Amino acid sequence: MNEISLKLDERTMVGKQASKLRHDGLIPSVVYGGKAEPLATQSPQVETTKVARAAGKHTPVHLTIDGKKKLAIIKDIDVDPVKHMVRHIAFHTIKQNEIITTEVPIVLVGQGESAAERAGLVILQAIEKVEIKAKPANLPEALELSIIDLATDEDKLTMADITLPEGVEFADAEQDMSLVVANVYEPGALQAANEASGGEAEAEMPAEAGAEVAVDDAAKA
Repeated sequence: MNEISLKLDERTMVGKQASKLRHDGLIPSVVYGGKAEPLATQSPQVETTKVARAAGKHTPVHLTIDGKKKLAIIKDIDVDPVKHMVRHIAFHTIKQNEIITTEVPIVLVGQGESAAERAGLVILQAIEKVEIKAKPANLPEALELSIIDLATDEDKLTMADITLPEGVEFADAEQDMSLVVANVYEPGALQAANEASGGEAEAEMPAEAGAEVAVDDAAKA
């Protein structure tokens, strides 16, 4: 795993003043952890955005703050819903030998190469992420699960099919290993199930709710 690093400077502008930082190309952040008080920080927008995308909430980030080095993970990323730009980041410091719990994505590999897909079947992922625990150096960027051996619509992959890297465990000691991560579907059956689901939802809508929608639409017109 390539080391992800970011240099932070201490920040004096807080609250509403933080908007000026963003206008100047800086992203405000805060560093929590240990016995120290939370530290308000800032860093250049371009570098910070790259780090946020590379690390997500599961990969350790090597921070340098006023010459002092700290290891941290991102606990929260505030992103502008319209501009899709990072507005604020919350870091939480960790120790190299500390077992930490974090959520990592499950990535299906071998897409387009399975016998099921070659036969025209569809493979859908049911579980996208799972919590694991490990020391920072052992944390994987993702857990990979091969779909190569899937062949019929009776096949599936469960949590038991995931091979954890050395030094990594599921966060839940009682993790249900029978949970389905990926299923194989026949396209026609999948479409019928989707249509049935939509029909049931429409049928369950009370007459009053339908009337409210009609009134609301008329008001907007």
